Amino acid sequence: MEGALLHPDRLLPADPATRQLARGLYQSVEALPIVSPHGHTDPKWWGENPAFTDPAALFVTPDHYVTRMLTSQGVSFEALGIGENCERDSRRIWQTFADHYYLFAGTPSRIWVDDALARLFGFSKRLGPDTANEIYDAIAELLPKPETSPRALYDRFGIEMIATTDSALDDLSYHAMARDSDWNGRVVPTYRPDSVIDPDVRDFAENLERLAEVSGCDTNTYDGYLDAHRARRAAFKAMGATATDHGHPTPQTTDLPYAEACALYERVRSGNPNAGDAELFRAQMLTEMARMSLDDGLVMQLHSGSLRGHSAKVQRDYGPDRGFDIPVPVSFTEALRPLLNAVGMDPRLTLILFTLDETTYARELAPLAGVWPCLRLGPPWWFHDSYEGMRRFREMAMETAGIYNTVGFNDDTRALCSIPARHDVARRVDSGWLAEMVVTHRIDECEAYDIARLLAHDLAMKAYRL
Repeated sequence: MEGALLHPDRLLPADPATRQLARGLYQSVEALPIVSPHGHTDPKWWGENPAFTDPAALFVTPDHYVTRMLTSQGVSFEALGIGENCERDSRRIWQTFADHYYLFAGTPSRIWVDDALARLFGFSKRLGPDTANEIYDAIAELLPKPETSPRALYDRFGIEMIATTDSALDDLSYHAMARDSDWNGRVVPTYRPDSVIDPDVRDFAENLERLAEVSGCDTNTYDGYLDAHRARRAAFKAMGATATDHGHPTPQTTDLPYAEACALYERVRSGNPNAGDAELFRAQMLTEMARMSLDDGLVMQLHSGSLRGHSAKVQRDYGPDRGFDIPVPVSFTEALRPLLNAVGMDPRLTLILFTLDETTYARELAPLAGVWPCLRLGPPWWFHDSYEGMRRFREMAMETAGIYNTVGFNDDTRALCSIPARHDVARRVDSGWLAEMVVTHRIDECEAYDIARLLAHDLAMKAYRL
């Protein structure tokens, strides 16, 4: 397909007067630095700065947004370079992607890939069966060059800081390598303790033993277990971390008396839990993590509402993060009440809420964030990281929560080349939304310009204490 891939007014309102104002708002934030306080890029990229091996490894294999669409249409994981007996020829993987690229019409992935191909690699032709080899060759020629290394792309994209999401058991060696190098990029870890908090994860008992080893604390007792978390949080903070992240199935919290909490821990540690103990322990630990945040200042992030590994076969044969994590309904109001009643009025706590259940935006999340001083609303996440998803979030939550009780935009991605595209989409959507508020006389034009900057940059910096 010939011609420019990216229309300059993409995603802006259709009404001419509103579009003109939205264009001005967008231009005022277009070049602001990218703040990426929650993401999943590989720390090895920043520590070792290796060249990307091939176009398929950059765009296809690691991106579950891409793989889930292709598998939904019958493309095998093996054809995408995933699995024990997978295709090893990168060009063939790329051709499969190109042959099916039409499937992404109207999706965020189409916008992100088009953006990367146009702005990063300079293509004016859309990816497809007839352009696959040409685009592959051009990208493959550039990848070994220093200007397409991870650190060079960080600088080229205008990233001010980026956070990775790291297991509580991680030694953070790649972060140490990045810190000790002569590169000036700011890459920080995020403390993700799910593997040692969730009794339902595989190898939970072994993970507790490993936690004892890396922390130097005795995890055979509840007090020792909590001390191990404190020690690991301190190690993460020493490496620059400003936040924790909790990917619990639900936002359930509780605040048990000390003796009951000790007994609960002994049951889950020893592998003899009662029915419901796994959920109860996760709930107790969210409150304990909040209490630790009062002491060490780490911002909490809670992601709830995903049923992980919906396909047991895919989980078994191909591992996690293959696109089979599906949204489920969750409720926040009663679930968060024990934690909020315990520590929610303390000014030292910031708890950022994310959800895949949009039905809670107006009913629960906006009213909660609009009154509890510790709560902030994270941006639309995962399946809702899209034009329509961002619009729904603004329309359903902002009137009640208020703009200042949100945290701007997080790109939440493993795919490095999609980062500037995702931030660009958010800035365009927010510019259109603000322009509509101006033309309907809900805010002044000067306010709109101030808020545009807040949403694009400043709110994230403040919320994550950067």
